[in-house]
Amino acid sequence: MSTDVAGIAADRLRSFVERVERLESEIADLNTDKAEVYQEAKAQGFDVPALKALISERRKRGKNPAKFEEAVTILDLYRDAVDGGALVATRARMSHEAEGRA
Repeated sequence: MSTDVAGIAADRLRSFVERVERLESEIADLNTDKAEVYQEAKAQGFDVPALKALISERRKRGKNPAKFEEAVTILDLYRDAVDGGALVATRARMSHEAEGRA
């Protein structure tokens, strides 16, 4: 009886291992596809690091928009503090110019 239980457990374990291995193979294939898309974008003249940053930003915003906006606000405050107010001044100027066009 104990041998049957061990056999069942071994079969389950083998199944889990094979499923994970199959998923890892699929992930590797998808990562290859993704790299090809980035290469194509680069060949078309797009900046790949900027493209990756944009995709990362969209992913974070999609997961939790409020948390993302809070993080952006804090980052802007930190940038402004380090850059001596340049960010706030630039945004205020851009906002004023946009209002003049509206």
